[in-house]
Amino acid sequence: YSSAMMTTNGLPFLLSLPLAAAMACLFGLVVGMASLRVRHDFLAITTMGAGFLFIGVVRQWDFLGGEMGIAGIPDPGFGKLGYLLLVLVITGMTIAFSLYLKRSWMGYVFDAVADDEDTARMVGIDVARYKLAAFAMGTALAGVAGALYAHHVRFIDPESFGFVESITILSMVVIGGIGSVWGVVSAAILLSMLPQMFQFIDDYKLLLYGGLLFAVMRFSPGGLAGIVLRLRAWTSGRQKRAKKEARA
Repeated sequence: YSSAMMTTNGLPFLLSLPLAAAMACLFGLVVGMASLRVRHDFLAITTMGAGFLFIGVVRQWDFLGGEMGIAGIPDPGFGKLGYLLLVLVITGMTIAFSLYLKRSWMGYVFDAVADDEDTARMVGIDVARYKLAAFAMGTALAGVAGALYAHHVRFIDPESFGFVESITILSMVVIGGIGSVWGVVSAAILLSMLPQMFQFIDDYKLLLYGGLLFAVMRFSPGGLAGIVLRLRAWTSGRQKRAKKEARA
């Protein structure tokens, strides 16, 4: 919404992109400060509720397009191929940043906070500070994604960011494997391509995602990443047994 409003009022797209990230980051910090005492499932519900609250505000304010949304969002001017390349470059940078962050000291702190906030606090980690940092980085990246989406379809309305989209993103994370960068990327590609490859799936999207979420939570809580890790462990175990038998 920030990028769409700025570009429709004359600001160049490449300037609106970082500003949209900053606006989303600011919104994330506000939600984060309101959610510091909430954990686990309740945290997910709270953050989704904040998104629905924003959509409710948008519906009531003509300044934000209201129910009719914002049409005529300017073309970034890169052409289809150029815009695709821009999206791929930003996606690659996001993946690289996520992998670097995961392997950095801050990534270990995030893991500690996610595993057990009380223990993390006992060893001297400022839990509130790092939770806010996670909110800020996550929402900034979401702001970039939203701006790219808005300038791709060139029209947004409250339905563009509703319940189905929230469930879709949640499904990508859970099915891919919470905490696994490559698992989430794989799930995002899979869940994005399935409705395109099989048109009939699009009408049953929520049913499909619900079934997949149930199956993953019941049989593989680690998602696709967990399945890959188990297959590696099984393969490694077989190789070790084969080597022992060969030596014997």
